[in-house]
Amino acid sequence: MSTQRRSYESGHKPKCLVVVDDSEEWDRAVYYASRWAIRVGGGVVMLRIIDTEDRNQQWLGVADVMKAEAEEGANAALDRASGRANGIAAITPERVIREGDPTEQILDVIDKDVDISMLVLAASAGAEGPGPIVTTMAKLVGSFPVPVVIVSGALSDLDIDALS
Repeated sequence: MSTQRRSYESGHKPKCLVVVDDSEEWDRAVYYASRWAIRVGGGVVMLRIIDTEDRNQQWLGVADVMKAEAEEGANAALDRASGRANGIAAITPERVIREGDPTEQILDVIDKDVDISMLVLAASAGAEGPGPIVTTMAKLVGSFPVPVVIVSGALSDLDIDALS
């Protein structure tokens, strides 16, 4: 069950959620979200999801070391993305790091922040397909609690400027 959005009510401001991953096109989503935020006076929430698939290590301390390394990598990725957003629109995005299934984590972040009014993803322009998150989201977009904006990885900054 989805929480009622309050993005445009008094005391609230609209935000878009951007997933920051290791894809080549992550920058396109950050660029679009930052331009949108400055245009509407909104905010940006950047989400980095840590993969927990290999965490069931039996050796003492190995899982803790892997988690610390994953968190360090997540913070570095969010630092890059936040710096990019600040350079584009002079904004400081909120940062969220989650572990687990990407779809579940995206939905949970949206559910817990009533000001999130859209999810912004970037799709790969390559022959290999749009990317795993976009592919997964495409199956669920009809039941999603907020609009999903998919930005083509082939769009230039000028193209995105004209659209946002």
